[in-house]
Amino acid sequence: MVVPVVCVAVTFIAIVDGAITTVALPSIARQFQLTTAALDGVVVVYPVCLAMAIPASAWLVERFGAKRVLLVALAGFLGSSVLCGAAADLGQLVVYRAMQGMSAGVLFPASAALLFSTFNSSDQVRISRHMIIPQQIAPAAAPILGGLLVDHLSWRWVFYVNVPVGLPALLFGLVFLAEQRGRRPGRFDLPGLLLSAAAMAGLMFGISEGPNRGWSSVSVLASLSVGTALLAAAVLVELRTTEPLLKLRLFADRLFRDTNLINLVGLVPMLGAMYLGPLFLQQGLGRTALESGTSTFPEAFGVLLTVQIAGVLYVRVGPRIIIGCGMAGVGAVLLLLATCDAHTSLWTFRVYMFLFGIAMGGVFMPTTVASIARIGRQDLAQASTLNTVVRQTGGALAPAAVTTALVLSTPAAAAEAPPVAAYQHAYLVLAAIAAVTSVFAFLLPDGPARAAARGTTAASGPVQAERRAGAHH
Repeated sequence: MVVPVVCVAVTFIAIVDGAITTVALPSIARQFQLTTAALDGVVVVYPVCLAMAIPASAWLVERFGAKRVLLVALAGFLGSSVLCGAAADLGQLVVYRAMQGMSAGVLFPASAALLFSTFNSSDQVRISRHMIIPQQIAPAAAPILGGLLVDHLSWRWVFYVNVPVGLPALLFGLVFLAEQRGRRPGRFDLPGLLLSAAAMAGLMFGISEGPNRGWSSVSVLASLSVGTALLAAAVLVELRTTEPLLKLRLFADRLFRDTNLINLVGLVPMLGAMYLGPLFLQQGLGRTALESGTSTFPEAFGVLLTVQIAGVLYVRVGPRIIIGCGMAGVGAVLLLLATCDAHTSLWTFRVYMFLFGIAMGGVFMPTTVASIARIGRQDLAQASTLNTVVRQTGGALAPAAVTTALVLSTPAAAAEAPPVAAYQHAYLVLAAIAAVTSVFAFLLPDGPARAAARGTTAASGPVQAERRAGAHH
């Protein structure tokens, strides 16, 4: 259980750090004598640099081994966290925050590659039932933890807090993680890195800033246009390269392609609703931040409950039915949330969020495990990297879709305070996306995934044998 322990700690601090900074922005602005809007770079630079670092992670894992890459990235993340906490001005904070993002961009794929290469499909289902805990608790706990640290210590502890959690994980991994030999993955694909990193940075900036600056602003349009052009060039280069940095040929496998497409589109209504809930409660209904936090938190309990059940059902019925029903449930609960108004009690909203979590729990684990069911051991690092790219993109699209729906549903005279009807319309848009994704999920060809979970070799032959051999290292 050494690998899951390290990966749980890594996942927890990386997710918390991505969500906790927003809470500290007003305090940072006061100390540096700036407006909160002037600190936009502190927030945006993290996902942009994270996206830029992801493409190189697979090559690094293949060349140096998952253990080395994971621990070096974790050390870099902790070091940059300390530097962020000690920053003397805004410029330093943005630079150190960029270093944090680049470290996180390697952490996520490296930890996933370590899990995938250590455990076979049936074990991954079991492990995922535990891995989902930090993934759900972290974003829910981040605002509460951040508020306590800022109120009772200072904003600097929002960054320092990573050390008490990450340092023991680093030392534990150094001592107990088995050494993994790297291989020679071929010459480093520099053109692929430059094109893909620049494309991801441009797209992530445009998607993140579109809701704030407006989709018609010059900077957003330019970044999206340049990012799209660079992405197209990157795809052409990577498909023609013998040893590409991003092995896009893996998308030729229908199971891998379809599960990633479900993740890309399906994350929009799921994460979009998580982003929309606090806005609706605080801005639409005038509830306090504490009431908002306690009303959205039940979602985490719903996810934790369903994941345990899905882990048992996965081997018996396969991922297709679980994912399809999960996405259908997401759409149904979003329709319920669209009926909420000023007369809806907080307890009713909490029940809806609990049901929403139950539905979401049927999507997260099955899509991840099924995506690599047919992937050979030699391509696991590449598959993990592509999975991370897709999830990060879907995560960035979610708030952008919500904000756009709110803007389009809000009269110009009420632009500063969207009416309740605008939030209801946004929930309906998300429900429609979930419904379409559900239909697509029910068409998922999950035969190989079921066979892999049962430990049979009919689906992928030597792939499962390689995984079982890897689990003994």
